[in-house]
Amino acid sequence: MTRKLRHLLLIPIGALMAADLPVREIVLYKHGVGYFERIGRLAAGESARLEFKAAEMNDVLKSLMVNEKGGGAVSGIRYDSSQPLAGLPEDLRNLRDKTTLAEVLEALKGSRIALALPSETASGAVVGARVVPGDEKRPGREEVTLLLDSGELRSLELIPGSRIRFADAGMQEQFKEYLAALANTRARDKRSVHIESTGTQSRDIAAGYMIPVPVWKSSYRLVFQEAGPVLEGWAIVDNTTGEDWTNVSLSLVSGRPISFISPLYDPRYISRQVATLPEEMAQTPALHAGAVDDRLKAMAGFAPLPPAPQRVRTEAMNLSTPPAPAKAREVGELFEYRIATPVTIRQNQSAMVPFLQDKVAARKLLIYSDHSSAHPRNAAEITNSTGKTLDGGPVTVFEAGAYGGEALMDTLSRGDKRLISYAIDVGTRIGTQIDSRRDLVREVHLRRGLLFTKAAAVETRTYTIRNTENQPKTLIVEHPVRAQHTVLTPKPVETTAAHYRFEVKLAPDSVAKLPVTEERVYETSVAVASLTPDVLVTYVQNQNLSAAARKELERILEQKSKIAIAGNEIARTEAEINTVVQDQERIRQNLASLNRVSGRDRQVQAYADQLASQETQLAQLRDQLAAQRKGHSALETELKVMFEKLEF
Repeated sequence: MTRKLRHLLLIPIGALMAADLPVREIVLYKHGVGYFERIGRLAAGESARLEFKAAEMNDVLKSLMVNEKGGGAVSGIRYDSSQPLAGLPEDLRNLRDKTTLAEVLEALKGSRIALALPSETASGAVVGARVVPGDEKRPGREEVTLLLDSGELRSLELIPGSRIRFADAGMQEQFKEYLAALANTRARDKRSVHIESTGTQSRDIAAGYMIPVPVWKSSYRLVFQEAGPVLEGWAIVDNTTGEDWTNVSLSLVSGRPISFISPLYDPRYISRQVATLPEEMAQTPALHAGAVDDRLKAMAGFAPLPPAPQRVRTEAMNLSTPPAPAKAREVGELFEYRIATPVTIRQNQSAMVPFLQDKVAARKLLIYSDHSSAHPRNAAEITNSTGKTLDGGPVTVFEAGAYGGEALMDTLSRGDKRLISYAIDVGTRIGTQIDSRRDLVREVHLRRGLLFTKAAAVETRTYTIRNTENQPKTLIVEHPVRAQHTVLTPKPVETTAAHYRFEVKLAPDSVAKLPVTEERVYETSVAVASLTPDVLVTYVQNQNLSAAARKELERILEQKSKIAIAGNEIARTEAEINTVVQDQERIRQNLASLNRVSGRDRQVQAYADQLASQETQLAQLRDQLAAQRKGHSALETELKVMFEKLEF
């Protein structure tokens, strides 16, 4: 088709009804348009008419190209308007909804007519017309009121057989144009494109175009036979253009180039701004305030005067600078099937056209992807060895001379491989079992006082496969790809966006197992200062920890143990101080009660001596507590320094 486009022009598929320009070539695409090429011979001075559906006109105007060879040239192209009544006077356009003669004359008030009744004639201007409803005594009637040439105003009844003619020849011609446009509007689905040409001898004319058409559909037959698998391709083509395709050259293109609808057919109007000269604007009245003080320029409360009107500046119009031409490029990879023999398809009929029959590399196997089922599916692995791009479509499988099942296949490029499944294999059963565990910490890193760890959860899904038939089989298990999970064993034969694929050879009447092990790694971080010695011990004992890292953690553990011991000593000293203070409080209460009783001097003295002894003990304990707190603080400072220097 690209060779033809160098010298032909494009037009959308409409249907060129002229017999001298038959369809010679058709190219159908997968995105809803088709290329049509027409070639014919015109006599001297003859022009061509192309007829399209109204819905096709946007594509026609976007792509129509015409070429004449010898003896003449294309002088212009004209086509039917989308609004055939738009050019007529408004009173004629309004006649479309008028159904009676009185309604027509009422809409044409002021027109001069000549009225011939069975009993008389009258000429004048139409003042008005009406339909008078009937009653039991008299049927309904139509009346017209005329201003006669004599100056009289008279009402006349319009009866069957009345004849009316417009006195103005121009009005008479406009009325004929209105009726012709109205008749053309009734055929709303058809539009004509006229190719005007000049010349004094016969010449060849060619036209090519793109218009909306049904997409062509592909279906395949995969036949397993002794000589090797064969793939047949059939195209389903629908002719909805309204004309026969007789002995046309047909091409089918696999691919989806960019295509769109641009509204070119309907007239497009834009709103423009209204601009007036200042002198054409009426001046508004002005209120002038009286002076109060010569020094006072204005007073609060007085509204400011409106600004002076802006002048509208007009300039000479310049032509727009044309933009740089767009760069052409291929959109996707297109592949064309050119049918070897001419094709004939009658209008409003469809046809199946063979476009492929080649040997392909294919092997039969089983595929297990629906894990809710206990059975895998019969499948075929097809490698496109045809050298052609295979368009997507349904595939019917035949094996051993019998129907095997059906599948769907998406578009397959040259050399690409695809799995298709077409039946359930009840001779094979599959069960699954899941075993999971959480591993110990695998990695430990310390940086800036934060301890980073990596742990892994390991899960094994075991597929148990039972082949109940007395023949070997090959099974493909599709295992789902899960986010943040990595397959450890076994290695998949291939991976898609959603599945890992594992291949299993099944012996006749046997059981096979396929364990698939995956892991998910978890990362955590925690401040080392917040860890207790017991928790640190679990990290130190981890076998995956390096010797250097273990040594550093042991230092941290030793220091935190010292801090814990120092903290315990502080707690014991504080407890002793609290005990002494409570005992002193008890003694003081006893002394207060003895001082009110005579003859208790010796007991009072004993309590006083005991208080003095406890004061000495309390002073020693407080000194000891201060020293312990100082030591504890020093240990924490040392630990902080260790954190700042520690990194592994």
